[in-house]
Amino acid sequence: MNASPRFLALGDSYTIGEGVAEAERWPVQLAQALGIAAPDILARTGWTTDELAAAMAQHAFDPPYDLVTLLIGVNNQYRGRDLANYRDEFRALLERAIELAGGRPGRVIVVSIPDWGVTRFGRESGRDAAQTAREIDRYNTANAEISRSARVHHVDVTAFSREDPGLVVADGLHPSGTAYRRWSEAILPVARRALETR
Repeated sequence: MNASPRFLALGDSYTIGEGVAEAERWPVQLAQALGIAAPDILARTGWTTDELAAAMAQHAFDPPYDLVTLLIGVNNQYRGRDLANYRDEFRALLERAIELAGGRPGRVIVVSIPDWGVTRFGRESGRDAAQTAREIDRYNTANAEISRSARVHHVDVTAFSREDPGLVVADGLHPSGTAYRRWSEAILPVARRALETR
């Protein structure tokens, strides 16, 4: 019998599912919908691109993975990091993700950064929500362009965060399990195609 496809999810609080039960994390919901084993997750709340890269450099991976997802950048934006720096560091992370997928770009999915500025936390933060939205859009334009040039998949979940900003956990910032279900449903058909890629 063939072993279940192996899924690696890389990111920050949105990937580890800050504030939700493990079963409600979108990578876990996605794996369940795909009928595959639970994912390996390397993610931590607050991580920026360089912090994820540092953690990856120390982590004992077991490639090749059959599916790799990457969602990173919100903390770069929140901390006011330079967009050009994000582009460079994101490109390097994506190259590493492709390596971990056995050099198969078609097995990699980049997920867009949600808009935290529309949440209760965002409204109470004193930040300009319109400015946050513009910056998030620039970050997502960058990661989408890099994804296209690397021939990996890209899924936009940012629209969901803006359509229903109330789907958050108690901190008023991080998505709820219901919100993550919408993400999983959006990523699912792309993940199915990715798993068919040779």
